[in-house]
Amino acid sequence: MAKQQEQGRKPERARKPEQTQAKPEGLRERKKRETRQRISDIATGLFLERGFDAVPIAEIAEAADVSVNTVYNYFPAKEDLFLDRSKGVVDRLSRFVRARDKGESAARAVLREFRAEVEAVSPRVGLMEGYASFMGVIENAPALRSRLWRIQQEALEDIEGTLREETGAAPDDPLPMLVGGQLAWLQGTVMGFIGREMCAGRAPAKVSREALCLLDELEEILGEKVLNYAVRTA
Repeated sequence: MAKQQEQGRKPERARKPEQTQAKPEGLRERKKRETRQRISDIATGLFLERGFDAVPIAEIAEAADVSVNTVYNYFPAKEDLFLDRSKGVVDRLSRFVRARDKGESAARAVLREFRAEVEAVSPRVGLMEGYASFMGVIENAPALRSRLWRIQQEALEDIEGTLREETGAAPDDPLPMLVGGQLAWLQGTVMGFIGREMCAGRAPAKVSREALCLLDELEEILGEKVLNYAVRTA
């Protein structure tokens, strides 16, 4: 079995994003973004200190020096204050698939991107100090656990839709659903492994090395049909 750490095998690197000219951020947009981030940061600090259920919205608003209505304008539900980056989780697999190289399949693109994140010991996959405290808040709050489950379901629906788009599959073709389910399983397995190990107090760099081996194992389990699905031809 070819392991990521075998001698002579170069680490896979993430594909560089295409250069695009972004529209300059206006003063109004910047202030809104900064206000949203400040509210989220204050709320997260309070949740980490005392628990999700113990902190009311009114206290967060007071600490952030804004009204309760302002908090709800930025965050429709209390859960959004803690899981404020859920959109990046929901569409992560789709972003990886859409950015695949010519001749690369959907699954191999996902594996490549996860390997790059894990090898970089990236906080985006939970490889950071303090992750155990973050997960502890979720574990002790039924509302957050429920929202996290919903985020996982949305991610599954999102990748299925992307695979249908990318392959032009018919509405009754089950393959986008089946392959999407496998990619969601891969993501859940990797993130679950990292979460458990980080909550056990292990060093991010050590968990990173073991997660790379896990990705190699997962690649073998997926099989050729999944690994060769949705290859980009142009």
